[in-house]
Amino acid sequence: MSLDPSLGYATGSAADTALPIFDVQKVQLRFDISADFVAAQVANNVLILALSTGRILRFDLDNAEDIDDIDLPKRPAEIGVIRKLFLDPSASHLIICTTLGENFYLHTQSRQPKALAGLKGVQVESIAWNPSQPTASTREILVGAADGNVYETFIEPTTEFCRRQEKFVRNVYNTQDGAVVGLYADVLSARPDTRRVMVATAHKLLHFSARTGRQGSEGSGSVYAKLFESETPAVNEVDRTGANAASMLVTTPDVPDSPPSTIDSQGVDRAYAWLTSQGIFNGQLITTAADPAVLGRQLFRESKMLPPSKLPPMQTSGGRPRTQQPPVSSITLTQHHILAFVEGRLTGINRLDGSIVYNQQVLDPATPTLGLFADHQKNTYWLFTQTEIFEVVVTDESRDLWRILLQQSKYEEAQRYAKTPEQKDAVASMTGDHLISQGKFAEAAVVLGKSTKAFEDVCLTFIDKGEQDALRKYLLVKLASQGKKAVMQRMMVASWLVELFMAKLNQLDDTISTKAELTATQSMVSAADTKKLLPATRKEFQDFVTRNKSDLDPKTVYEVISSHGREEELLFFANVVEDYNYVIAYWVQRERWTEAMAVLKRQTTPEMFYRYSTVLMAQQSVAVELAEVLMRQQGLEVKKLIPALLNYNRIVGGSVPLAQNQAVRYLLFCVNHAESKEPAVHNTLISLYAAHPGMGCFGEAVELALKYEDDGEDAGGKGWGRYVELAADVADRPGNDEALRKKLWLKVAKKVIGRSKGIKSAIEFLKRCELLRIEDLIPFFPDFVVIDDFKEEICAALEDYSRRIEGLRVEMDESAGTAEHIREDIKKLDQRYAIVEPGERCWKCRLPLLMRQFFVFPCQHAFHADCLGEMVMQSVGMGKGKRIRELRTEIGRGVAMGKRREGMVKELDGLVAGACVLCSDMAVKMIDEPFVTAADNREEWAV
Repeated sequence: MSLDPSLGYATGSAADTALPIFDVQKVQLRFDISADFVAAQVANNVLILALSTGRILRFDLDNAEDIDDIDLPKRPAEIGVIRKLFLDPSASHLIICTTLGENFYLHTQSRQPKALAGLKGVQVESIAWNPSQPTASTREILVGAADGNVYETFIEPTTEFCRRQEKFVRNVYNTQDGAVVGLYADVLSARPDTRRVMVATAHKLLHFSARTGRQGSEGSGSVYAKLFESETPAVNEVDRTGANAASMLVTTPDVPDSPPSTIDSQGVDRAYAWLTSQGIFNGQLITTAADPAVLGRQLFRESKMLPPSKLPPMQTSGGRPRTQQPPVSSITLTQHHILAFVEGRLTGINRLDGSIVYNQQVLDPATPTLGLFADHQKNTYWLFTQTEIFEVVVTDESRDLWRILLQQSKYEEAQRYAKTPEQKDAVASMTGDHLISQGKFAEAAVVLGKSTKAFEDVCLTFIDKGEQDALRKYLLVKLASQGKKAVMQRMMVASWLVELFMAKLNQLDDTISTKAELTATQSMVSAADTKKLLPATRKEFQDFVTRNKSDLDPKTVYEVISSHGREEELLFFANVVEDYNYVIAYWVQRERWTEAMAVLKRQTTPEMFYRYSTVLMAQQSVAVELAEVLMRQQGLEVKKLIPALLNYNRIVGGSVPLAQNQAVRYLLFCVNHAESKEPAVHNTLISLYAAHPGMGCFGEAVELALKYEDDGEDAGGKGWGRYVELAADVADRPGNDEALRKKLWLKVAKKVIGRSKGIKSAIEFLKRCELLRIEDLIPFFPDFVVIDDFKEEICAALEDYSRRIEGLRVEMDESAGTAEHIREDIKKLDQRYAIVEPGERCWKCRLPLLMRQFFVFPCQHAFHADCLGEMVMQSVGMGKGKRIRELRTEIGRGVAMGKRREGMVKELDGLVAGACVLCSDMAVKMIDEPFVTAADNREEWAV
């Protein structure tokens, strides 16, 4: 016997989106059936068939050639016909149950079933496999019996002849309500040490959740006994009508492409369904609750009953509805639907809204079936009769979930199931509107930004509600989703975003200055929180500019940012778009030379240096750095920098030595290192040297000028000649050095007087120097000069001396009078006194002044001696304060006596009471002290 060797079974064509969600396809078996099927199971792509002859067929659906033909140890006449099979989700463990209560265990790697002696005579109705799905052993599992008992056992396969397969078998619970038709166990994700067990009978569904425990090693004892003994279950009970109706408990398969036994792998809990005579009770297997103690009650409260009346009515052979609907014989759960089988008809019901998505008569109503089965790991679904196998093929069963969830206002879940762009857009639009209605504007902005809802409608909504932050977020999302070809749209949105960012930054700055702001929710946002938000918003703006610089028009952005006065953001944008010309011009315009230089030195374009060297070179603070930068640059045309160098030399060059002249320094570099041959460069360097006053050879220059006058310059005629004028000009250059100027002018005077035929004209020329006096010039006059030629000058000099002598006499008289006044004031000091009123108080402690030793100043401020000392100590330096403490200590100890003590007291009084602390310069030094100190009561200063 064999299946189709290509796929293991033959089905119809590949499914596509046009196919219905469910389609029942018959599996074409490639072998002869020797007997009827009596039981079946499917798990992990392994199909198990039990025949009425006692044979068991095990098919690997992934490998059509792999078929195991297995016989039970005894004939059906001795042990009974196989009635049920139980296969764990990993297909590692198979339990075989017969009609006479014989139970066998078969491991996936074995072909010899072993009798389970501990369960002999137990009519097994259901099994809850271990949640961890072990493969080597079953570990702890729960077995539900027809008599209402629940057993716990641990099955470990062994080849030893005398050793039992079960490590232990223990009766842990009895329902007292008939057969246990369903069992389910899992581990609660919120509390890993806590397990949940659900026990189903025909009329009751019990929910246990509690910690489990084991004493000893694995397999040595029960882990569920403590749970059943200590926990009072939550119970859901139905009416006991319809006693012959089928009943079972099923759960949804694993989420596709998720690890085995993973719960809540996509944020959705596993679902369950309990088939009863009253309908199908179903819901989510929630793993958390507000109160863990009531998890079961909350689970039942959130579940719902699907009554038989909701199923399509069965019809008679004449096509009329039957008066009494037959009960559901079998159910199974897909990821999102319930499959119900009723007398040959298969119905698919959406679990979310109860809608019927599939309803087909697939078999003759009289055909006996084994039921519906699900492969929990592979998400395949099967229908078995006694002679045929059908697969229920599922095609995109979540296709309509987004619409249903949207109608139920479950917007987040709807987003998860929306697949096509149209679906995602519809969900996004409705979700955004819902979030806006709840006041969740930021979340709405993100969602609506991904939708095609009218741009202007969304923007006006946020504007009308004053939600500028949400509007900004919406525009950011919209810009990110906008195609690159929509150049104009992207530029407009990006420019609008710049405006919004600037407004937000200004708002935050204003908020910080006013300490707090009132938000739309009427909650106070502290200045500290705002200070954290400011750098975050600035960083968001910077990221936006960096990411979307190609969408921004520089001119527009400059205007927008400048209108808001945001200097930092303005410069950041200019740097991002590499508009360094704008940045340098910005700093130059504000005379921020260091910042301008910092940008220029990173440039490599020669035109930038030609443009800004003139203005920057004239600033001494950056001239040195600029010269160094120019030396590092390659490809500069030095002659284009000559105007900047000459301008520097005109403004700065004359005030610095040649060694510090940056124009000379750079030109020397060009000549010596760059080996420039440009005539203009060499000529400029020579002119700078020639024009620089800093060489200091004034004497040599004067002598050289006067020498050329001697060599042939005609002194007759008008003026004194070109070289004499040059010598006089050089003599004036030392500026503030009066001694040097006088010395140089004396050389000029000697020349002028010696060669002049007229003494009077010579003296008129020499009056240009205010330092020369007639007595300085007399030695240069000829021995036989006529005194009448300079009589007026001599008289003027004598009169000047007379005035100066008279002035000195007046000053001496005034000094004598001042000294006399001082002597009189000193005499009066011995007789000076101050009147202290009886109620006078110390200006520091405000206690009565006469209580202890005190000082009174002429300004009428009075202090206790100790109070005054404390105030002085706070304002004087460390040295004087240390000396005051030493003197007070020595005087207080009483060690020093006599004149030494008097001297110490006098010194202390001089240090402490030398001046009033409130009126003297000490008060000026305390100008930075706050009015209100930590020791003061701030409420007294409240306005």
